[in-house]
Amino acid sequence: MNGRERIEAALRGEQPDQTPVMLHNFLLAITESGITHEQYRESPRLMADCHIRALEKYGHDGILLDIDTSVIAGAVGVPVDLPQNQPGRCHQPLLHELEDVGLLQQVTVTDYKYVQNWLEAIRILVNEVGNDIYIRGHCDQAPFSLASMIRRPQEFLMDLMDEEMQDEVHALLRYCTDACKQFVDAMAETGARMISHGDSPAGPDMISPEMYRTYALPYEQEIIQRTHQHGLDYLLHICGKTDIILTDMVASGADCLELDYKTDVQKIRQAISDRSALCGTIDPSGVLCFGSEADVIEETELLLQQMAGNSRFILNAGCAIPAETPSTNLHAMMHCVQ
Repeated sequence: MNGRERIEAALRGEQPDQTPVMLHNFLLAITESGITHEQYRESPRLMADCHIRALEKYGHDGILLDIDTSVIAGAVGVPVDLPQNQPGRCHQPLLHELEDVGLLQQVTVTDYKYVQNWLEAIRILVNEVGNDIYIRGHCDQAPFSLASMIRRPQEFLMDLMDEEMQDEVHALLRYCTDACKQFVDAMAETGARMISHGDSPAGPDMISPEMYRTYALPYEQEIIQRTHQHGLDYLLHICGKTDIILTDMVASGADCLELDYKTDVQKIRQAISDRSALCGTIDPSGVLCFGSEADVIEETELLLQQMAGNSRFILNAGCAIPAETPSTNLHAMMHCVQ
């Protein structure tokens, strides 16, 4: 099997010839390529080349190309800071008063330069390695997360608690869902085989399960349905300890859940059953970046044992692999499945 076939088998619940690996490694790929984040985000060719070099170095099965967590926010007008050698970040709200949600300008997200660059980089990867390697077309942040950037997280969380502002909250989430659908539609045309979003502000570290089911899940489901209309797989990523919303995340209809080390693996197995695949869950910082090779091998082998007998599993870090991660540690993880 090649990498694409391994991941497709895992998503279908078929047994691949070995455990597939899809790395969340854009930060490390940039560092190992010797370029800045500015150079990376400005050039689709450099983006693709970073991931092709990493593929040649580590031999993983799936590529996740990411830029940062601010691109979709920037596309709708949120002020974005773009450091030369750090990912982009949002510090200021676009919507200062929730009452003004109706004044938000409708935008075409594909007009935004960095959305264009992201899509073009995916097209390059699809053309150059897409027959052999599974290409994941990440689309940045899901609607709930985007809403928190438009309002700023602390203000948005307060909005959720205001019973008199519920219509405005859902109007904002509707606006964000429409923007996210635009990105999904454009990504679907690149030839990528999977769409994914991050929605970590919607996890239990930030809001209750009931709030997740009210304000995040319905909009995730819309995005997932749109993805499936394009005939593509969908992956949902939420950081933190997600044990208490696992069944809700499965109910989203996502083909795969990307979860981190804080979530109990046995609970994951029970929740996903034969309905979703798991992508994760190695600790990217404590193990992959700061652990020894022996630590990496121990944690990887433990995870492989815990998932033994369940073919719906793709090995990965639970979140972005830090730029400082020793290559020897990533090789150690890869050797556990090769």
